Parts: sequence; structure tokens; C-alpha cells
Amino acid sequence: MENAIHEINNDNSSGLSFEELHRNAYNMVVNKYGPRLYTGLQITTEKHLAKIADTIEQRNGEAMLQSIRHEYERHKKSFSIIREIFMHLDKSNAKQRQYKSVHDLGLELWRRCVIRTPIIMSRMMETILQMIENDRNGEMSDPMLIRSISVMMIDLGAEVYVKDFETAFLEATRTYYEKEAADLIDRVSCPEYLEHAERRLKEESDRVAAYLHPTSGPKLAQVVESRIVAAHAQTLIDSSTGAIYILEHGDYKNLHRMYKLFSRVSCVDVLKQAVSNHIKQLGVKIVDDSEKSMDAGSFVCSLLELRKKCDEMLRLGLNSDKSFSQALNNAFEYFVNKNPRSPEYISLFMDGKLRKGTKGGTEEELEESLENAIILFRYISEKDLFEKYYKQHLAKRLLNGKSSSDDLERSLLGKLKVECGYQFTSKLENMFNDIRTSRETMIDFKNWQEQRDSSSHSCVDLSVQVLTTGAWPANGQQGACNLPRELDDGCKQFKAFYDESYSGRKLSWQTGMGTAEIRATFGRKKHEISCSTHQMVVLMLLNESDRLQYSDIASATGIPDTELKRILQSMTLVKGKNVLKKIPDTKEILPDDVFAVNDSFTSKLYKIKIGTSAAVRENDIEQKETREKVEEDRRPQIEAAIVRLMKSRKVLQHNDVITEVTRQLSYRFNPSPAAIKRRIESLIEREYIERDASDRNLYRYIA
Repeated sequence: MENAIHEINNDNSSGLSFEELHRNAYNMVVNKYGPRLYTGLQITTEKHLAKIADTIEQRNGEAMLQSIRHEYERHKKSFSIIREIFMHLDKSNAKQRQYKSVHDLGLELWRRCVIRTPIIMSRMMETILQMIENDRNGEMSDPMLIRSISVMMIDLGAEVYVKDFETAFLEATRTYYEKEAADLIDRVSCPEYLEHAERRLKEESDRVAAYLHPTSGPKLAQVVESRIVAAHAQTLIDSSTGAIYILEHGDYKNLHRMYKLFSRVSCVDVLKQAVSNHIKQLGVKIVDDSEKSMDAGSFVCSLLELRKKCDEMLRLGLNSDKSFSQALNNAFEYFVNKNPRSPEYISLFMDGKLRKGTKGGTEEELEESLENAIILFRYISEKDLFEKYYKQHLAKRLLNGKSSSDDLERSLLGKLKVECGYQFTSKLENMFNDIRTSRETMIDFKNWQEQRDSSSHSCVDLSVQVLTTGAWPANGQQGACNLPRELDDGCKQFKAFYDESYSGRKLSWQTGMGTAEIRATFGRKKHEISCSTHQMVVLMLLNESDRLQYSDIASATGIPDTELKRILQSMTLVKGKNVLKKIPDTKEILPDDVFAVNDSFTSKLYKIKIGTSAAVRENDIEQKETREKVEEDRRPQIEAAIVRLMKSRKVLQHNDVITEVTRQLSYRFNPSPAAIKRRIESLIEREYIERDASDRNLYRYIA
């Protein structure tokens, strides 16, 4: 048997009788000589492999690997034959499990007698790692040879492949890419580096597929990623051609490349912070721009343009990542609320899109613009302030008949209801109902007039809007001014009709919210003037007098001083609308100033519009007044939230009250801790809640 094994190992098995060898092996096992047969096989093979190892050690480099490959193939072939001969020995051993199978013995002997000998192991590892490095450097190598050696090491088990080869391979990889990254990071631009890193990771993935075991893939990728991406993530962000440069130039291809690479090494937060900070800077720049911050349209359009850019960046560069989307939303929320006029400006933008005569494109384009405005609306923390402005602007559109489309108005109202709930839009819906009811009321009024003596009819074509108290914004001009006799007669007729039709209701005239159309003659030219009711009252006074002092006009009309000055300026200072002249011709209006009809007034237009009915940006004084009104409206809301909370909890710490009340009211506004504290003090004074006797920061509900 020993001679036969020698012949098989030396490829001289053609003269052997395998039937006889199999029978001899069988007889030895049956006669209890199995262990002797197994030991003999082991000793004979060890002697043979010792010679093979000596032969391999005589070679270096790739020649050595080729020799290992050749001898390993011979060894596998030999042991496949020996295993057939020793088949019964394996079957007997399978029951008793005294020693390894013949196949495993062959691998163990090859591992111990050849591969793990110090010289062969050292040279083999050195050569393989050098060949892989040459491959990385783009030099010629034999991937099939590396694959053959890799397969052999895998056959020999984890002790060889993982412990001897993979550990050294990963360490060599770490050193290689650490050096390469340190050299490249200072030499090439960020986009070039990212492209190189992506290419390297692809190459290493292909390398695993070409000649390594699949289990090496994740480990290899982790090493490469840590050396060429994670180690330099912050440098890539801060580089002059890094994240900010990529964002500024709209290079979404490289942004996506950076996002993918950073995602692999859990460095996405670094990129997210950089993107968020950049968008914040762009937004703050818009907010701080003195020109844009003074013009609602320019301000909102700039924000929408930035939002559009961010959406494109998310889609093309950041894989629509939800965490990035949230970070961008937080950035927008920061700088949108940095401008205290944002609620007013967004409402003015919507007003511009919904107003008749606006050049805004088709209804679909207007719908898209309003949808975009709703996106900005979501970022507003003071939604109650927006509601205040939106109600004012909607009132002007409805009362002046300037709304371009009822469908668009209803559509936007529906969007606001989705965002903030029914309570937010209930009064707005009541405004629409009032306008519809007023149209029906005016039809009834006309019919009522026709049934009366025609001589009692007013010479004025009167149109009255009956508004529900509380549903409409107060414009600061409460009550009626002194109307001309012609108009006063018509108002008295309408009041008589209304009192007759609706018992128990009281009309209160709000002339400051009305408009008028009058015919006027300047020299020989006739014009039709569209103006506010108050402007009409002033103009009608000059039918009876050639000129009037400011003090006389104020006394005759009863219009508040601030409003009257604004009216007179609109009819004297604006070119093309200066139907009156002022003496002296100065901008400031004083009590002794004199006003008269401007007989030299000319205009190519027959119809002159004086006093814009379009909503305009509030001045600082008006803005302060609006904010004070909103702050006043917030007080009962804060108190109601505190009482609800205390009623349900009974006892609560001060900080918990602040936190919970802020959370409950955040859908409308963010109350300051100081404002909440003032309301708490007020409720204590009114005995809704009380302080704990031993802990002043603890509140108790009083039933």
C-alpha cells in the first residue's frame, strides 16, 4: 500500500491495479488494521510533501505561486484517487469518528507540511500582496493565479484564508489607501477625489468577485471606505472645492456621489449639517437684503426660487433623503421666521395671485404658485398673524370685487383648512357667505325700490355689502363719515328696506371699507373716477366750493385725521391721479393748507383709478398696531390652554406648564415663556389656579 501511495503521488498510477488496492484496504479495515493503514497513509504523505515543500522553496515570486498551484492540483488529484481506494476506511471512521476523513487529512497535511511552513507562508503572502498592489497600481498581474491560490487557501479553511491571508491583506489595504488618500486629498479637487474614491470602491468590489471569497467583500469595503472617505469627510466638506462649492455650482452629480460615499461610512450627518448651514446662509441673505425685505413679491419669489432649488437638489443629489428634507425644512423655518414680516408678505403674495388683472399666467400656473406659497406658509410659526393679514387682504378682494376666481379662492381656502383645521378658516368661509348673501339682498332691495314711488328713488346706484360682525377684520375706521346728501338718501332707503326685511338686526355703516365711481369734468375733458368712499366724499365737497382748507374738509367729512391726510396725498401727489391741487405744493399736509380741483388735470385714460384697492405693505406704525392686536388676541388663547391643562392634570410644575402650553399652541403661534408666565399670574389673581404653599414653582387647579 505504501508503494502504491508513492506511485500515485508521483503520477505513476497507470500500472497499478485499483481493484486489488481497494480489496487490500478493505481487508485491513475489516481485520482491525484501519488505524495502521491511516497512520501509514499519513506518514507516507508527510514524507512526500516534505520533498514538495523543498522544491517550492527553491522558487520566488510568481514562479513560486505557480509551483504551489501546480503541486496543489497534483495533490488534490492524488488524494481523490487515494480516497477511492480508502473508501471503506472512511465509512468505518464515519461510525467511530476516530480520525479525520481521507479528504480532510489530505488538506490538513498540505496545510501543515507545505503552506504553513515559515518560508513558503512568508514568501507566498508577500508575493500575493505585491501582486494585488501591482493590480491596484494598474500594472500587469495574473488574476487567475491569485484566484487559484485564494481558492486553495479557502479549501484549507479559515485558519489559512482568514487568519494568515485576510488579516495581512486588510492591513496592507489599510496602509495602501491611507497613503494614497493622504497624497490625493491635497493634490486634487473634491469632485476629482470623490470620483477617484468611487472608482476605487468599484475596483475593490470587482477584485473580490475576481479572486477573493465573498465574505472578504464587506471587510475590504469597510477598510477602503474608512481610509479614503471617513478619514477625510470633514476635509472634503470644508475644501474650497468641497460641499459648498458643489452646492453653489449646482453640481448635483458630484453631490450625489458625495452623498452615496458618506452614506457608506455613516458620515451623512456631516454632509447634512453642511447643506443645512449653506441653505440657511442663502435664506438669511434673502431676509437681510434691504431691497427684497421691502418688497413682498420679490421676497416671496426669492424664497420660492430657493425652495425650488432645494427640491431639485434633494431629488437629483440627495436621493430624496427624508432626513435631509427635514433638515432643509428646519433651515427654511429658521430664516422665514427671522423676518417678522413673513406672514404679511406671504399673504400679500397670495393676494397678488388672486387679484383681478394680475399677470400670473393660466389658472393652472396660478394654482401652482399658490401651492408653492402654502409650502412657505407651513414654515411660519405665527400662523395667527398670517390669518390676520390674509383676512384683511381677502376682505379687500371681496368687497372691491377684485377676486380673479372663486374657484382659486375656494381652492386656497381648502388648502389652508387642511394645514390648520376648520377653526382657522371658519371666519374666512363666513366672509364668502356674506358676499353671496349680499348679492341676494341687493336683488331684493332693487325689487323693493321698484314697488315704491319712483320719485323717492335715490339718484345714486347704491350697492351695499352686509357683513357679519366679527367675521370681517376691523379696518380701524369704525362707523360712518358724513356722506353727501345724494348718497345719504340712498343709505336711508336701504336701512328702511333692511329694517323691514330683517327684524332684530342693526346696521352699522362702515364707509371706510367702501368704494365709489363718480363722473367729473376737468376743463373740457370728462373722466370717470374710481376711488374709495372717503375719497369720493372729499371730491363731492368741491362741487359746492372752489377751494377748501384742510380744517374745513376734516370738519365737514368727519374722516379721521390720519386717513384724511392719506386720502388727500393720494389725490394731489401721485402723477396721473392728481385730480386735486394743494396750496402750497408740498408733501406734508398742515391744517391751513388749501385744496382745490385741478382744472389742468389731463389723462389719456377715460377711467381714472385713485387709491389702490390692492393690498400694500404696512408701514412700521401699522405693523406695530397689527402685532399689538394679535398679541391681545393671544392672551385668552394662552389662558384657555393653561386652564385646560391644569384642569386635566390638577397639579403641575412651572416648566411643565410652559412646555405643554407651547406644544398645544404651536399650530397657531409660539408663545414666549414670559407671555405664558404673565397669563399664569393673571389666572392666579382671578383664582383659577394657585401656587403650592411650600413650592412656588408648583401650581394647583382650583375647582
